[in-house]
Amino acid sequence: MEQGANSALKDQDLTTGIHESVNQTPSVGEKTQGTGTSMFSKDGAVGSLFNADGPVGGTAQAIGGPFDKGGAIGQHFNADGKIGGAVQENLANKK
Repeated sequence: MEQGANSALKDQDLTTGIHESVNQTPSVGEKTQGTGTSMFSKDGAVGSLFNADGPVGGTAQAIGGPFDKGGAIGQHFNADGKIGGAVQENLANKK
């Protein structure tokens, strides 16, 4: 067998290397501390889109009529409405 660069190494396989880091970060999506705002909260990353001044809520405000924040449909999407309230109760306040 030809002697290559690895023939002089006396380490056993998998005893050293990059996969044995002590300071590993948590996996993506794992909740680490429980602090901060839920993404579904009215102030979170998703919930804030539906506020009257957010992109989705702002579009509804521009259309107006029943989609306005006080309209027949729009009133259900605020944090106290049927849809927004259900999101606040079931998704935003989970710990």
